[in-house]
Amino acid sequence: MHPDTLQYHAALAPDDRAICERLAEEIARHLPEADNKVWRAHPVWFIDGNPIVGYSTLKHCVRLLFWSGQSFDEPGLAKEGKFKAAEARYTSIDQVNSEDLARWLAKARDIQWDYKHLVQLKGRLERLK
Repeated sequence: MHPDTLQYHAALAPDDRAICERLAEEIARHLPEADNKVWRAHPVWFIDGNPIVGYSTLKHCVRLLFWSGQSFDEPGLAKEGKFKAAEARYTSIDQVNSEDLARWLAKARDIQWDYKHLVQLKGRLERLK
């Protein structure tokens, strides 16, 4: 895990830290080929430079975001934003379901929209996989 992600975790409240550390462990286990860094102030994992999954802390929860998540057709993920992203929110580590997360992470590898070139494509998303 990138040192900046560890630093991000260290600055969190204990409950949020526990959730984020669990999410990071699961992401690293299921997407070992993904590169991790803090991007736009939050931990994000990339495959070939394309953002795949990340998380951030909000006032009352931790938000797990899948950039292509709307295409997963999965219960437990809610639409987020105007592109193809979907999210899950957690207020307790007990809410993190390892089976759901493993399935979502597998789909994150297999179903990708091209966010890496979004600016060059003038805001138009193209399916990569």
